[in-house]
Amino acid sequence: MFDQILAKLSEHRREVCKPIIELAVEIAREGREGRRIGTLFTIGDANTVLSYSRPLILDPIARHSREARNISSDNLRGTLKELAQLDGAFVFDDEGYLVAGCRYLDARASEIELPMGLGSRHFAAASISRVSHAIAVVVSESAIVRIFKEGSLIGDIIPELWLLSREQIFKSNSVEK
Repeated sequence: MFDQILAKLSEHRREVCKPIIELAVEIAREGREGRRIGTLFTIGDANTVLSYSRPLILDPIARHSREARNISSDNLRGTLKELAQLDGAFVFDDEGYLVAGCRYLDARASEIELPMGLGSRHFAAASISRVSHAIAVVVSESAIVRIFKEGSLIGDIIPELWLLSREQIFKSNSVEK
C-alpha cells in the first residue's frame, strides 16, 4: 500500500516523502493527549506554497538552524507531533527541510472535486497541490492520512492497516532469512 503511494510520487524524492508520510501516520494513530488531531504537510515547491499562504501565528520553527529543521531529525519529529495541534500547514522543501509552520493555505478550490465528507483541510491540500508542484499530506481528525497531488486524492492510509502490512512484510522477510 505504502509503496504504491510512493510510486505515484516518483518526481519527489522517496527519502523525503517517506519519513513525512510516516510521521503523518504516527500522528493519525497516536493523536495527542488522548484525542485525535488533524494537520497538513506540504512537500516540495516550497516557494510557490509560501506564495499561496500566510502565517496564522508567529512561526514556531523560525530562526531554528537548518539542520534542526530536517525531517530526519528525531527532535523535529517530536516537535512536529506537538505543533500539529496548532492550526495551519507545515511546509517542507524538496530536500526535506521544514521552511515554515502554521501557514494558512490560500489557493483557490473552485475547480477541486473531492469525495463527500472531506473538509476544509482536504480542500486546502488539494488546492495547493493543484497550483504548485508540491504534494500535500493531510492527517484527518478521523485518523486517516490522505495524499494529494495535482489537485487529486492519490491515496488513503488507514494507520492500523498500514501497521499490519508493515508487520506482514517484516514477518515474510524474517521467514526468508
